[in-house]
Amino acid sequence: MLRPEEEFGSVVVLLTNDASVAELNLSFRHKAGPTNVLSFPAPENPENLLGDIALAFGVCAREAAEQGKTLSDHLAHLTVHGVLHLAGYDHQTDDEAEAMENLERRVLATLSVSDPYAAEQS
Repeated sequence: MLRPEEEFGSVVVLLTNDASVAELNLSFRHKAGPTNVLSFPAPENPENLLGDIALAFGVCAREAAEQGKTLSDHLAHLTVHGVLHLAGYDHQTDDEAEAMENLERRVLATLSVSDPYAAEQS
């Protein structure tokens, strides 16, 4: 797992429609329907490409509206979330989720994006 102070490399980000993300979700995760963000790690490579991230525009826009967030802040959060997955972070356990969310908060604060989990903790 990469540490935050290390140089991560490059990432390809695809912002696309829900149908395209649903196809990717079915093909790679065997789950029906779109999800907000998918991460696809790249094999080790000399270009230091971490991998690809796909964002479903419709899902992200609906979530932002439902959560009372700007779309740009929500997309920033999901992009950071996806990059952290590419860097080896996960949230399968409570401890992993807490560590990943804390790192997301720190990165987003540097981008002037509010804590995306603040509403959930109230």
